[in-house]
Amino acid sequence: MSDQLSITAEPRERAGKGASRALRREGRVPAVIYGDKKEALAIHVEARALNKLLGTGHFMNSLIQVEVNGEKTRTLPKDVAFDPVTDRPMHVDFFRLSKGAKVQVNIPVVFINEEASPGLKRGGVMNVVRHELDLLCDADHIPDQIEIDVTGLEIGDSIHISHITLPEGSESAITDRDFTIAGVTAPSALKSSDDEAEDGEEGDVEETEVTEQNADTVEGED
Repeated sequence: MSDQLSITAEPRERAGKGASRALRREGRVPAVIYGDKKEALAIHVEARALNKLLGTGHFMNSLIQVEVNGEKTRTLPKDVAFDPVTDRPMHVDFFRLSKGAKVQVNIPVVFINEEASPGLKRGGVMNVVRHELDLLCDADHIPDQIEIDVTGLEIGDSIHISHITLPEGSESAITDRDFTIAGVTAPSALKSSDDEAEDGEEGDVEETEVTEQNADTVEGED
């Protein structure tokens, strides 16, 4: 499960672009807490503390405890706006979580036991269609990653969501199709040699047909 992180915030007294710019000049980042059928709360957090959380690599999939005036609120980050030039965080949306809530998150996939895949050992390539899975998870049990065992996969085999046993409390947010996550494909060199072999076979067939046609023509002239 992803670690629960925390950050201290202060209420925003003024709204608007001018007030937000002033906060950023002071090393603060405007933010908002919303959800759980409660009134939205405009806040601001320290840029340095926020960057530290962003640097964990799993900020968007972690529970964030936001403390405002001594009161702690359990949240899940929903969006971070970055400056297109400096890449600094400009605004953060925190979604307030109710007790027993389910949240929709994107969880990265990790492939294990690649050495036990005959297709990969033969030089096949793991073609990853989805690097993350869109899941509905219990807020208290958000997995860090989903491990996918590729033992026994041959070239041409593929992995679908129906093949995956998800952690308890998690389910796919996509339910209308059995989508592909990854597959083992033939390497380019093997594809090229197969294509050449097919072209060679077609050429042999064409040459045979031409020879037979020429033989028929000679017989007809006789």
